[in-house]
This record gives sequence, C-alpha cells and structure tokens, in this order.
Amino acid sequence: MIEYLDTIDQQALIAINGWHAPYFDQLMWLITSKLSWALILVAVLVALRHDRKQALMVIATIVLTILISDQISSGLIKHTVERLRPSHNPDIASALHLVNGYKGGKFGFTSSHAANSFSVAMVVSLMFRYRRVMVALMLWAVLQCYSRMYLGVHYPGDIVGGTVVGLLVGWAIYRLWLWAEHRWMHNYSPVFNRQDASLVASSVYVTIAFLAILSIFIC
Repeated sequence: MIEYLDTIDQQALIAINGWHAPYFDQLMWLITSKLSWALILVAVLVALRHDRKQALMVIATIVLTILISDQISSGLIKHTVERLRPSHNPDIASALHLVNGYKGGKFGFTSSHAANSFSVAMVVSLMFRYRRVMVALMLWAVLQCYSRMYLGVHYPGDIVGGTVVGLLVGWAIYRLWLWAEHRWMHNYSPVFNRQDASLVASSVYVTIAFLAILSIFIC
C-alpha cells in the first residue's frame, strides 16, 4: 500500500513539474522565496498602519506561528520520517525540471512552506473573522504549496502533510491567543472592521500581482 501511494505521489509530481515555462519558472521562484513572505508582512503592516498596536500584535502572532510550525515540520517531522525530497531521490530526480539548480534540503516530509503558509492563513483568518481575508490568505498559501511542487522539491504528499500541520498549528495558536487574552491581557482583543479586512485582503492580492508582473521583467 505504501509503495502504491508513493508511486501515485511520484506520478502526480512529474505531471505538475512537467508543465513549465520560463515565465512560470521565475514566478514560482519568487513566490517560494523569502521576498514573498517579507512582502506579505509589510502588506499587513501597511494595511493596519492606523492602529500600531493591532499591527504589531498581528505581526507578533504571525512570527510566533511560523516559528512553531517550522520547528514541528523541519525540526521534528522531517528528521523523524526522513523521506527524501524528489530532487534528492535518485529514482525520480533525473525526470524533474529544476529551477536555478535548486534542490532544497535532503528531506521533504512534511513541507515547511505548506505548514508555515497555512498556519499563518489559519491564525490570521481566525483573528479577523472576515471571509475576504481567509480567501486571500488561503490563495496565497495554495500558491506557496504549488510552487514547491512546480520546483520539484516536494511531493503532493509532503504538501498534504504540511497543510495538516499548518492548519492545526494555526488553530492552536489562536486558541492560545484567546487564553492569553483572558489570562493576562485584561480581555483586550484587536477589533478588526470591514475596512481592515479589505485592506489586508487587497494587500495580499497586490503582493501576488506585483510578483506576477516582476516575473515578466526577469524571465
């Protein structure tokens, strides 16, 4: 059964990775890069600039969420499971299209990009409780995940595992936030209105559009 699932995972990755073009090479490279994450954080700060305390609390929560999800994914699961990335697997590596020679680390399960992006999407969506924020951030998380398969450094199974980790961590951090709010913060909670939600969602879309346009000039 495990061998069958592994075969399906490899075939699905080859199908995804096999659909490539110079423009999408650059776009996926930018989406998966630290630039994408930095722009998202800046976008949130700009969107909430009218209330510095709210902005700092959201950013602090995002940073904490990333640290925890990344440690669980990279520090714990990857070195316990030790599943080779497709780019390091001699059975499949030669069939992959790699961008800029990038192979990633040795092990790939679970995907830290998937865990981190979905944990952030989950916790921020729960904090805002506006559908437009959830849709924008989930789209960004999906693009993060797709970029990892496009680049040939994660199987779909790695992505699914990372997504589960991310959603659970995001939910847990939100519950921790509620507990800390009640215990130490005198029931203070950021209050986000529709304008805040629209600004954050729009900022995410602008970030994605900016990366898409930038890719035209560097491909």
